[in-house]
Amino acid sequence: MSGGMDLDKLIKTMQPELRRDVYVFSKSNDQELVKSVNALMVFHEVEATTLILTLEAAKMAGIDYEFPCRMITLNVHSSLEAVGFIAKIATHLSKYEMGVNSVAGFYHDHLFIDEKRADMALSILQELAEE
Repeated sequence: MSGGMDLDKLIKTMQPELRRDVYVFSKSNDQELVKSVNALMVFHEVEATTLILTLEAAKMAGIDYEFPCRMITLNVHSSLEAVGFIAKIATHLSKYEMGVNSVAGFYHDHLFIDEKRADMALSILQELAEE
């Protein structure tokens, strides 16, 4: 098992980084379209394939999208078995009435936050790490 599991250490060393691009969530049942767009994430669900891609890529492909957001990467290598890391972050952000859509990569967790509140979310996470 790789990555950290100590919740307090993960929070203190998460080093949140706000990415510049605006991302959106989309869906499609057209697998040729899914293959043709440069998606950050592709997840196959029963109803359709979910795509996370830049707003620019969605517009260029002419596909419908929802939830313009920014991505905050947590630059700590958390274990895929770490307990409570995202729960603590989501609970903390909920105190500010801020939702979060999280995606776990092998090395890092990535948070998708409404683009209008992303700067505020970054500040909140930095403060949480310093507590």
